[in-house]
Amino acid sequence: MVSALEILKKFDAYPKTLEDFRIKTLSGGTITVISSVVMILLFASEIREYLTPGVDEQLFVDTSKTNKLKINVDFVFPRVSCDYLSLDAQDVSGAQHIDIEHNVYKRRLDLDGRPIAEPVKHEIGEQDANATTTPASEGEAERTTPACGSCYGAETETHKCCNTCEDVKHLYLKKGWKFVPTTIEQCRGEQFSVSEQKALKEGCQIYGYLEVNRVGGSFHIAPGRSFSINHVHVHDVQPYSSSDFNMTHTIRHLSFGRNVVGKTDPMDGVVGVAEKGSEMFQYYVKIVPTIFARLDGSTFITNQFSVTRHSKVVSAFFGDGSGMPGVFFSYELAPMMVKYSEKQKSLGHFLSNLCAIIGGVFTVSGLLDKFIYASGSMLQQKTELGKNG
Repeated sequence: MVSALEILKKFDAYPKTLEDFRIKTLSGGTITVISSVVMILLFASEIREYLTPGVDEQLFVDTSKTNKLKINVDFVFPRVSCDYLSLDAQDVSGAQHIDIEHNVYKRRLDLDGRPIAEPVKHEIGEQDANATTTPASEGEAERTTPACGSCYGAETETHKCCNTCEDVKHLYLKKGWKFVPTTIEQCRGEQFSVSEQKALKEGCQIYGYLEVNRVGGSFHIAPGRSFSINHVHVHDVQPYSSSDFNMTHTIRHLSFGRNVVGKTDPMDGVVGVAEKGSEMFQYYVKIVPTIFARLDGSTFITNQFSVTRHSKVVSAFFGDGSGMPGVFFSYELAPMMVKYSEKQKSLGHFLSNLCAIIGGVFTVSGLLDKFIYASGSMLQQKTELGKNG
C-alpha cells in the first residue's frame, strides 16, 4: 500500500537533480550576484512605497462655514520706503480695510536689500515718529510757531491745534478732505519731512498676515497714505507724483490659509520688475479650498491657488497714464472643494508585488543564464570541429 507521503511526492513541481549532474559556471555566478542586488533594490523600493500612504482625491461642493480667510504675505520693495507703502483690502461684500497694519510687520531696507532696522509692528492710526519736519534755513528754524495753529475746520476733540503741515494733512485725510499744501499756512516754506526725504532712498519688506471675509475681494500695496472719499479709495503721494515710484518687487511668499510645511506655493520667488517708469502689477488669483485628511483622523484645511499675471505702464511718458503704481491682487474662491484623504495601502497587494519581483527576476536571470550557457557551448563545439577538421 502506497503511503500518503509517497503520493504527496508525486505533486512535486520542482524535481531535483543529483549534485553530480549540476554544472556551475562563471557566467551563472555573475548573473546570480547581479540578480540578488536587483532584488534587494526592488524590495527596498517596494517597502518604501508600501509605507507611504496613498492619497485619494475627491471633489465636491464647498459647504464649509468658515467666515474668515487668512492671507499670508512676504513682499520686498527695494525702491520705496516703508513710510510710503500701505496695505489695503476690500471684498465684494463692501467691507474695506484701510491701511491694514495690525498683523503686518514692516522692516526698513537699504537700496541693496540689507536690513537697516528691526521689524516694527504698526497699529492702525499710529503716527510715524520720524515724520518730523526739517526747516529750510537757520532763520526759519528759529521762527516761533503759534501756540495753537488753525486746522482749517478739520480739528477734532483730541486734536484742536495744528502747528505743522503734517498735523493739518493728517486731520484732512481723516476727514476725507482733499489736501492742497499750497493753501495751508503751515506748509509754506517747509521742506520735505524726514519720511518724505527718504521715500525713494530706502526699501521695505512687508510681511505678516491679514484676515478678511471669506468671499472674493482684492488687496494691494501701493505708495502713499490711503483713505476714502465718498466711497472712493484714494492714495495721497504728495509731495511726489505717482510716476516717481518704482514698484519693482519680490514676492517671497504668498499663501491663503494655513501654511503647509515643505510646500512651495506658485507665487514664491516671483519677481516683478518695473522696466519703464512706474508700473501697475496685477495678479488674478483663483483659490480652491482644500482639505487634507490624515490616517489618524485629523484634518488640515487650507487653500490651493493659481495665478494669472498682468502689468502695464502708468507713467505718462511711456504708458497711457491710467491707473496707479502698485501691486494689486484680485482673488476669487471656487465653489468646489478638493479633499485629499490618506489611505493605508493593501498588505495583500504589497506581498503580491514582492512575489512578482522574486519570480520576475529569477525567470529573467534563468533565461539569460541559459542563453549565455547555450551560446558558449555552441561556440565551443564549433571550435573543436574546426580543430579536428
